[in-house]
Amino acid sequence: MSISASRARLAKIIATRSFGRGEITLASGRKSDFYFNLKPTMLDPEGAALLAELTFDALKDDNLDYIGGLEMGAVPLAGAIAQLSWIKGHPIAAFFVRKKPKEHGAKLAIEGLAKTETLQGKRVVIVEDVTTTGGSALKAVESVREAGAEVALVFTMIDRDEGADKTFSEAGVPFRSLYKAGEFLAAAKP
Repeated sequence: MSISASRARLAKIIATRSFGRGEITLASGRKSDFYFNLKPTMLDPEGAALLAELTFDALKDDNLDYIGGLEMGAVPLAGAIAQLSWIKGHPIAAFFVRKKPKEHGAKLAIEGLAKTETLQGKRVVIVEDVTTTGGSALKAVESVREAGAEVALVFTMIDRDEGADKTFSEAGVPFRSLYKAGEFLAAAKP
């Protein structure tokens, strides 16, 4: 399937499984009359495969060492993309950042690295399922920067177009998205 056909097919899956109308409070605290819950798409076999394929295609020339982001939204994305990157012969390892470090065991904030691995000096992309203002992804950016990584960019599956570009610009981090919310809003109009 071509990239444009994959993109169109994934948009249909997202519209069916993950897009909805109705008043909701977002993670940013804002109210909205539409929402995206991308987990049903990320955990659907075809949806997961298409998200990985399109994200890998969008990032393959960014010379990345690692892909990850804040739990929970980034976990299925990073895992699927890491697997596909291996299959494509261009491996990008995955990790995730806990919202709060575990209070037991190794008490890690960043998970997925072996004992001998570190993000120090590594080129990293932060992925997110849906981005509103960028506050959640910025937490992941700060954590991996503290670990010594270079954050190459933040890449989201859906940008709600509600200020994330400004947030990341102010943080000095490039920001790109697979889709914009407006693409789904326009298609949902009667």
